[in-house]
Amino acid sequence: TEFIWDVLHRSAVHGRQGNTMIAISAIDNALWDLKGRYLDVPAYSIIGGPTRSEVPAYASMLGYDVLDMGLVAERAKQFQELGYTAQKWFFRHGPMSGAEGFRKNVELAETLRKTLGDDDDIMLDCWQSMDVNYVIKLAEAIEDTHPRWLEEVAMPDRIDSYRKIREATNIPLSGAEHHYTRWGMKEFIDAEALDILQPDIYWAGGMSEVLKIAALATAADLITIPHGHSTNAGIHFSVSQSPIHTPYQEYLIKWNTIHQHFLKDAVTPENGMIALPTTIGMGMDLDPDKIEREEEPNFGS
Repeated sequence: TEFIWDVLHRSAVHGRQGNTMIAISAIDNALWDLKGRYLDVPAYSIIGGPTRSEVPAYASMLGYDVLDMGLVAERAKQFQELGYTAQKWFFRHGPMSGAEGFRKNVELAETLRKTLGDDDDIMLDCWQSMDVNYVIKLAEAIEDTHPRWLEEVAMPDRIDSYRKIREATNIPLSGAEHHYTRWGMKEFIDAEALDILQPDIYWAGGMSEVLKIAALATAADLITIPHGHSTNAGIHFSVSQSPIHTPYQEYLIKWNTIHQHFLKDAVTPENGMIALPTTIGMGMDLDPDKIEREEEPNFGS
């Protein structure tokens, strides 16, 4: 696996990011799946074995209405009652939305904290859509709601902006889902620009590379929580890591309806926890019945 990854990486002479690295990631993840199948074991057992029997999932609320605070409160309470002790919601406003948009962002954070109480974690995603001054002002306005983190506060290449924001605020910052390989992540680490790294196992170089990124992060005492796009590979990563350095796994509530629709054994939280997988490899077997029926996923509301 290491040899193949190295050859592919060295051969990508016109760039080792974007779609090229996504393709390399797919090959690498397929090899980890094949190794598990060959040995007739789940992938996590050949990564290093489990550190726990289940991993807390945080409910990632991409696609849910954040303009109607009544609906926000209703949905937040619903998922709290399903057992989730952490939720991530997505701001819909940035600098171009003016004072009213800013107030709506603050209202979202305040609504979530009021609804969920003091014990649950709330995370807030900024969609790479803000600038330094805006984020600093926003962080000051919502600091009393105690967000677990602010995510992707600026465009991913603006590492210096992340550093300035981190130095000026008390809310932890997360990001780097759109960075690739350990070398890309090292830029954030060296700049002391993030508290939580979020590489995507399907994008950043595959399981082989994200394991290296996580090891690099521990040297800086940073947390690694992979981006939720890679749920199936993500659980094999998460259960093999220290709960201190990987305390959560992201679970995109609506997005997983798409990503796992055609799988036989979907990764699904129960009472806010994802259990240790029992499927062989990465558990990516397709369900032929759904394919034959051309069954479409139900996204809910």
